Amino acid sequence: MAQPETHPVQEHRTTTIEQGRFCLAHCTCGWRGPARRARSLARTDAEGHMENTPLA
Repeated sequence: MAQPETHPVQEHRTTTIEQGRFCLAHCTCGWRGPARRARSLARTDAEGHMENTPLA
């Protein structure tokens, strides 16, 4: 009997990147948050993305 194909769950991994005076949140799925002057706000954007995006 053939096994059904399974597709790996795409994990969302976020990071923050500094560009000059700004900090941006990025995700492995291609999402990018807005430029923020405060690192804490960029991290909050990333957390919100993780909570509001279902796994594929």
